[in-house]
Amino acid sequence: MHDDRVVSFSHPERISISDPLTEVLRSGARRLLAEAVEAEVSVFMAEHADLVDEGGRRRVVRHGYMPEREVQTGIGGVPVRRPRVRDRHPDADGGRIHFTSSILPP
Repeated sequence: MHDDRVVSFSHPERISISDPLTEVLRSGARRLLAEAVEAEVSVFMAEHADLVDEGGRRRVVRHGYMPEREVQTGIGGVPVRRPRVRDRHPDADGGRIHFTSSILPP
């Protein structure tokens, strides 16, 4: 028995990649993905808010964004930017602290 779940389009040349509905879906997906990743990094920052260096400054800080890249979804590629987090004092107990998104693929 062949267990193929890929459905072929009967006339792929008729499919418009940039139709208005798909563009609405992509922009909504981009916004929701950005909000979810921002919420994820906010939780990460709150978990490490009590860590400070010798000068009393926060050890883990936001540090801009990684370059934009596309994540493939069911409606096509959706551009995303992953927040960058920096550990100011990587030699402290436990080593360097890294932010890794559980939402975005590596």
